[in-house]
Amino acid sequence: MKTQSPLDISVAGPTLAAHAIRTGLVDEYHLLVVPTLLGGGIRVLPSNVRVKLDLLDERRFANGWVYLRYRTQA
Repeated sequence: MKTQSPLDISVAGPTLAAHAIRTGLVDEYHLLVVPTLLGGGIRVLPSNVRVKLDLLDERRFANGWVYLRYRTQA
């Protein structure tokens, strides 16, 4: 599906994203960091996976949020 699509494919949700990350299908990561501690829930990124990333973009907002865009290193 990835090779046949002329458009980017988005994956949201930690469970589905974890499968795509583990299989090496993710080219870019778009993260929004919200400085609030909740203390539970599903992990954002899967454990036991190491991916090297290059920072492409960073935006800081007045409310303390930070947007980060990374590309997977080849």
